[in-house]
Amino acid sequence: MKNRGIIYVNLAVLLFGLAGLFAKWISLPAICITFGRVFFSSITLALWILTRKESFRLETGKDFLLFLAAGGILALHWWSFLASIQLATVAIGTITFSSFPLFVTFLEPLLFHQKLRPKDVLLALVILAGVYITIPAFSLENQMARGIAVGMFSAFSYAVLTLMNKRFTGRYSGTLTAFYEQGFACLVLAPRVLYMAFRSGLSITASDLGGLVLLGVITTALAHTLFISSLKQIPAQLAGICSSMETVYGILFAMLFLGEIPSLRECLGAFIIVGCVIYAQASK
Repeated sequence: MKNRGIIYVNLAVLLFGLAGLFAKWISLPAICITFGRVFFSSITLALWILTRKESFRLETGKDFLLFLAAGGILALHWWSFLASIQLATVAIGTITFSSFPLFVTFLEPLLFHQKLRPKDVLLALVILAGVYITIPAFSLENQMARGIAVGMFSAFSYAVLTLMNKRFTGRYSGTLTAFYEQGFACLVLAPRVLYMAFRSGLSITASDLGGLVLLGVITTALAHTLFISSLKQIPAQLAGICSSMETVYGILFAMLFLGEIPSLRECLGAFIIVGCVIYAQASK
């Protein structure tokens, strides 16, 4: 079961690594890309649940409210992640996001009354050091710095979402959890996107629409379901550390498909992060 969870989380993270490219490929604001992402993803998940004849029923009204809150946090996470990439680069967006395990490491024991292990703290700090190495000179006056700040917020929001998902994994399938979270994220984002559309007359090209469909179906519906399902077999801390591989995949894909060549600092940071991931998976 543990091996299946590790396979699921690594496949999910590989697909997440592709998602960052769409922030550059699609010529729309980050919030519109996020809306398109959750719109097509939630439709895909709903069709999958209907095909498998699974129930949409939630056990309690409290779960409904928690899913609504999780959907709002998911919307914030994906908006800030895509905005970070548009402000800076795919590498910077994914590298700053990789600080997410640091937040999980300290939040999980606090929220679930678990013991904070020194080894987990050390791994989180080493990952943070890897992130720090890759970041260029910091100044709030430049766009790169703003991208870094937004990326760190994306990491924090995803840490909160991951721990919220831990509550759902024992009672709901990964597909149903992903459906409710992304469906509510779509509802949260819809008013703002509609306002932007009426005010500025947003136009979507066929290329943009195709990109949104791929982003929603493959790198969102499938990837998110796999990631949430992995939490049934492995701890959130391990899933968080494995998620740091998204940085490596993002840099590699950006180099191959966008021509964004990583700097020596970025390569060194990626090497440190990969080392932590390999160690964490081997020692669990």
